[in-house]
Amino acid sequence: MRLVARLLLVLALLVAGVGHLVDVEEFLGQVPTFLPLREEIVVVSGFMEIALAAALVLTRGQRLALVGAVVAAFFVAVFPGNIWQAVNGSTSFGLDTATGRIVRLFFQPLLVGWALWCTGAWAAWRTRREPEGDRATSAA
Repeated sequence: MRLVARLLLVLALLVAGVGHLVDVEEFLGQVPTFLPLREEIVVVSGFMEIALAAALVLTRGQRLALVGAVVAAFFVAVFPGNIWQAVNGSTSFGLDTATGRIVRLFFQPLLVGWALWCTGAWAAWRTRREPEGDRATSAA
């Protein structure tokens, strides 16, 4: 189940990443207008999404949890752009209503959770946080 979820996440990142490179204009609605090099930000984030997708496919073992944490951090890092879009009423991505833009904000935490779950990052973090005695008890 986690493998299928991870591959779906890979697909989502690839589609978004390629979209950033093919249609830069469409993604500018998420980049605050006060930032310099807005088009470059879109392109770099597209390459990052493609690189993260590749890392999700190529990484194995315990390092996969680290990649999952990095993907989740990326989703957190781009969230202010989603807020910018909602506040400023940008119509990019076909989101042409305030309701649509606000609803979209609620999907970002789901993406973070998805990345953490399907890579085992959440489980790895929980295991590291358990006191030694609790680990021995839960392993028995």
